[in-house]
Amino acid sequence: MSKLLKRSLIIIIGIVIIGFAGMSILKSNTKTHSPEQTVTHTSKETNFTVFYNRPIKNGREIFGDLVPFDQVWRTGANEATTFTTDKPILVDGTELKAGSYTLWTIPGKDSWKVIFNDREYNWGVSFMDGTPSRDPEYDLLTIEVPVQHLLNIVEQFSIYFQEANNFTIMFLAWDQTAIAIPITHKE
Repeated sequence: MSKLLKRSLIIIIGIVIIGFAGMSILKSNTKTHSPEQTVTHTSKETNFTVFYNRPIKNGREIFGDLVPFDQVWRTGANEATTFTTDKPILVDGTELKAGSYTLWTIPGKDSWKVIFNDREYNWGVSFMDGTPSRDPEYDLLTIEVPVQHLLNIVEQFSIYFQEANNFTIMFLAWDQTAIAIPITHKE
């Protein structure tokens, strides 16, 4: 093997190692600003788990600015948000089979589209251009829900569940905006 080939291989290996180390440092640094959260909820023997990262408002204008209207949002920060159910459910009346999905949204001024996608992604956006990683070909379920304007500011993006009548409601809330995703159990 020639010296030139050996040097080229060493340089390529070095660049790859530096690239992986840089990505690891970048990912761990973003977690300090948008920490991970796992929310679990059980309703009528159905278990729900949501894994997401929680960005903080920190004085910023959120919807319509940091999170643009009418564009796909990874629904949190860092990795794409994941939603898991261990039993089939109805989301706003449409069946969603048991399994894990990535949760994407398209925020609007008056309503949001909520998308359950059948693929998992390493990161919520492309490192090259910042566009969402979601492949729409794998969208299984899309619903549209109205925006609820809040009187108080929710400083850190939050996902939580509440029971109401025969529904499990999954709320997404940040700044002065919330949406409610109605879930019922498939009989």
